[in-house]
Amino acid sequence: MASGRPGATGVKAARRPEVRLPALERWDGGSLEPDGDYDGLELREADLSGQDGAGARFLDCALTGCSLDETGLHHARFLDSVLREVRGVGTDLAGATLRDSEVLDARLGGVQLHGAVLERVVVRGGKLDFLNFRTARLRDVVFEGCVLVEPDFGGARLERVEFVDCAVKSADLTSATLKDVDLRGAAPLEIARGVDRLAGAVISTAQLLDLAPVLAAELGVRVEG
Repeated sequence: MASGRPGATGVKAARRPEVRLPALERWDGGSLEPDGDYDGLELREADLSGQDGAGARFLDCALTGCSLDETGLHHARFLDSVLREVRGVGTDLAGATLRDSEVLDARLGGVQLHGAVLERVVVRGGKLDFLNFRTARLRDVVFEGCVLVEPDFGGARLERVEFVDCAVKSADLTSATLKDVDLRGAAPLEIARGVDRLAGAVISTAQLLDLAPVLAAELGVRVEG
């Protein structure tokens, strides 16, 4: 754990996606289909609440302003796609894959992402409450300008993950594995559980001081006077 400019500590920077969407065809609505194939489509302001798109593949797609309340998308794949201003509670993305994609200005709560795979993904803006990343794999992921409330990374593997100008509140890192994780841009940085799993992360001096009571409690150190 150390501070300094990106790269100055030897932490490897995340590789960001380069999403270049082709001219998109407007989705004609209807319902999502399990194992459906969606290619080069724009889903705009669609109410997908409660629909079942388990195992669906979204390639070169844009989901803009869509409602995802209780939408079933477990084991779905989002490839070279953009999710912009999506909103929803209880969206099921367990075991899903997001690769070379962007999630922009989302407002999501209680989303199930356990066992999901995120690779070359940017999550920018918005507010994300109670995300379940348990046993997920995050590689080359950037959280930027967003608010994460009680994210659960229990048992997850994070490699080349950056937090830039975002708030991380009451995170759970229990049994997580971190490698080249840059937390210096998180303010505040609050870790409710799993502070002992910070090996492999880089934090700032100020963050170290803020985390001192949690670290002392983890080590069984009494601080008096």
